[in-house]
Amino acid sequence: MSENPPRRPRILVVTPEITYLPEGMGNLAQRMCAKAGGLADVSASLVKALYDQGADVHVALPNYRRMFHLDVASVFDNEFQKVSRALPEQRIHLAQDRVFYHRSSVYGAENHLIALAFQREVINHTIPQVRPDLIHCNDWMTGLIPAVAKRHGIASLFTVHNIHSEHLTLAQIEDRGIDAADFWQHLYYRRAPWSYEESRGNNQVDLLTSGIFAADHVNTVSPTFLEEIVGGGHGFIPDAIRNELRGKKHSDCATGILNAPDAIFDPASDPYLTSHFGPSDLVEGKRLNKLELQERLGLEGDPDVPLFYWPSRLDPVQKGCQLLTEILHELVTKNRMQIAVVASGTFQKHFHNIVKSHGLYNRVAVRDFDEKLSHLAYAGSDFIFMPSSFEPCGLPQMISPKYGSLTVAHDTGGLHDTVETMNVEANTGNGFLFQHFNTDGLRWAVGEALRFHALPAEQRATQIARVMTESSARFNHEATAAAYIRRYEQMLKTPVTA
Repeated sequence: MSENPPRRPRILVVTPEITYLPEGMGNLAQRMCAKAGGLADVSASLVKALYDQGADVHVALPNYRRMFHLDVASVFDNEFQKVSRALPEQRIHLAQDRVFYHRSSVYGAENHLIALAFQREVINHTIPQVRPDLIHCNDWMTGLIPAVAKRHGIASLFTVHNIHSEHLTLAQIEDRGIDAADFWQHLYYRRAPWSYEESRGNNQVDLLTSGIFAADHVNTVSPTFLEEIVGGGHGFIPDAIRNELRGKKHSDCATGILNAPDAIFDPASDPYLTSHFGPSDLVEGKRLNKLELQERLGLEGDPDVPLFYWPSRLDPVQKGCQLLTEILHELVTKNRMQIAVVASGTFQKHFHNIVKSHGLYNRVAVRDFDEKLSHLAYAGSDFIFMPSSFEPCGLPQMISPKYGSLTVAHDTGGLHDTVETMNVEANTGNGFLFQHFNTDGLRWAVGEALRFHALPAEQRATQIARVMTESSARFNHEATAAAYIRRYEQMLKTPVTA
């Protein structure tokens, strides 16, 4: 009589955001969309890849009833029962609390209440029910859970998507129904704790650093950003986070795994585009999309003019938009080029002022972010701007080459990992990098992009077709999920998929 095959390890993904779940995980799966950034896409793709490959995967997230269109409790209960009947065991674990139910966005003024309610439900109910072999946590809103995992001998991976944390005392944590006394030794505090009693009321817990401190393995969302942190770069990084990541890295317990853009970003099938195209018909496809974009934005209709697109929020602290405004007038008056800004943010007014002051309306367009217009801008542009001062990962520079739009970027973080300098002779590269974060660097990189655009049309099209093909193969959720699955298997020393 043959022995039963060994049980696959059970993986619990804990995330405050997600965009979708595999249909087979239940009737509610396709109704669950709560997104504020790339974390939602990564969580969704990872769960889908694990599920599709036969892994024993579970996911815990807050029950955002309004965002899930489950405002009425009876509707939720009926749907929940269908999920339970459809599967031998429940795989979607929705944390229940009124603080989630009526929200229309993931984050807001009550962030710390949301985080504590979510973690309370995961700690008190989901972990005992699921009994996972590995817990994958994401960002500060799950920062207590690696400490709980360590206390109970469960492996944990903690992903740092953003360098942001919150600080709360043990008393505040316990007042929300979490028994922090059970795992307080595995948390990271503002200062070294003498004892539980001494620290309970006046020694704040750093939630993000606690997740890093207690996890068995930590990953950032790009390899170079991790190296920059542990190497002393970026003065805004708190010492606690830097020192803990440095310790993990030196212990071979920290890595970088790139995010990837959503599968909707494909010019051959993008639902927001009127004119679809691929590497084989990119010249005509991009011509049609550029003319449509120019008409929509009020720019001069010219399919041959180099068109640069700004895709990121207009945040001067990170995104480097001030570099562009300082040389904007110079660029468009000294060069034959157009600039489309489809982005919101505090710095937008400076773009408007420059356009108005110099009458640049037919060469520079500035619009609030709009999903459809953003997709059209990727398809109709020749280049995008990504002059970030720092970049934990970044997605626009992975989206744009899929649409045949090359990136002009500052060589930092995730940009370093995803943008390579175009070398036509060697048939390599997908953009133009500048090393020094200043206007001279950006001006030089724009010049390199314009020189590329001045190449014979056939030679240029050959390179862009190569970039589109390579980007589709490289920047996708399957590649990202595969990297996480390899990490799980290294941590557990066993396969996690069937």
